[in-house]
Amino acid sequence: MAVLNITYQGQSADYDLAIDYRTDDADIRRIAVEVVRSGGVRGLHLPDLGDGAFDHYVVDRLRAPGGEERIYLRPKVPFGADVDPGAGR
Repeated sequence: MAVLNITYQGQSADYDLAIDYRTDDADIRRIAVEVVRSGGVRGLHLPDLGDGAFDHYVVDRLRAPGGEERIYLRPKVPFGADVDPGAGR
């Protein structure tokens, strides 16, 4: 059993996931689409969510100090990326 935390459009919610913690990233993304569409994730019910909504998301696996297995599905962030210093002018 693991907790899947999904962040989408500025919202974040947990879902108790009865699955192996080492399940591959593609399956985590697919499961996330299904549970968000079905309304299984409290606060993230999007019945028209596209199949590829999480294709470019990062899957992080972390263990809490108490041993809880947590899987985070989140958008990629630009930290550490090369940025054009003249952009935005």
